Amino acid sequence: MTKDYYSTLGLNNGASTEEIKKAYKTLAKQYHPDLNREKGSADKFKEINEAYATLGDDSKRANYDRFGTAEEFTGFQDGFQGFNFDDIFEDFFGGGIFGNSRKRRGRGADIQYQMELDFIEAAFGTKKDIELTRYENCGKCNGTGAEELETCEDCNGKGRRRNTIRTPFGMIAQTAACQRCRGTGQMAAKECKSCKGEGRKRARKTVTVKVPAGVDTGSTLRVTGEGEAGESGPGDMYVEISVNPHDTFERDGNNVLLTVPISFPQAALGTEVEIPTLEGKSTIKIPAGMQTHTVLRMRGKGIADVHTGSRGDQLVKIVLKTPTALTRRQREILAELADKEEKPKPEKDFFTKFKEKFI
Repeated sequence: MTKDYYSTLGLNNGASTEEIKKAYKTLAKQYHPDLNREKGSADKFKEINEAYATLGDDSKRANYDRFGTAEEFTGFQDGFQGFNFDDIFEDFFGGGIFGNSRKRRGRGADIQYQMELDFIEAAFGTKKDIELTRYENCGKCNGTGAEELETCEDCNGKGRRRNTIRTPFGMIAQTAACQRCRGTGQMAAKECKSCKGEGRKRARKTVTVKVPAGVDTGSTLRVTGEGEAGESGPGDMYVEISVNPHDTFERDGNNVLLTVPISFPQAALGTEVEIPTLEGKSTIKIPAGMQTHTVLRMRGKGIADVHTGSRGDQLVKIVLKTPTALTRRQREILAELADKEEKPKPEKDFFTKFKEKFI
């Protein structure tokens, strides 16, 4: 029976991508084994991850909505051209009538992790240690689930059996994984006591994640092989990045924005101002006659592109700071300056201009 992934996430079939993502995050947090110790939470968490792995992928979701499976279905083309009997019968019979196939055994589930970074950590990259609890192969039996192994009698150690099935096209011979040994060719002569034959156990693990320079909120890092252990290998871990805002800088793509206030004398006469950059203090030259809201560019002082490594710029916005409390002498100087300023001549009206030109 096809699993109802929409029902697993508590959604209707027409749910949007954002609704699927939001429902997954809510349920994953609710049933995560590290947070929920109730019996069955681990199984529920696995179901939620399985549902999201399909519905969260546009291609897999389209196949699931159409065929009831995330696997791509290839139909008939020009008779039997392009028709792969091995794949089709593996899909239909591999995990049910004739046992679990290697294809159906699959790898372990993927893990999603939310990582919070400081602004500077995201700009220059960093390494973070993540503490998590996940399924790992049992160390005592090396993931086999058995203390002792013996050759499977059904397939004589080959791992596959030949079966004949009746189809609308006649009798067709199909080789499928052995149901009894699940395609391994070996059976447990004695079950592993440590993992009770499961082959894996939940364990606490520290994973070091290398964060590249230039990541931003919404970036996702894939850490290969750091997911749950599975019969055909481990899944992956996906780290979703969230970057905290900075007290001084703002980010605009790969550029950083900084607002610098200066006084009227500094703007009028020009000066050099010490300002912060991502790498520490630096000096920027303010030319004489600087106008407020002028933006100066410091090339290569921004954030590295996460793909190319090329750095953006630091954009310095100059803002004229008007004093609010003046001394008597300052008032006298400004008043004297105002008196000496050349006042704009009044503009001639239309009739005066006409008279000067034609009369």
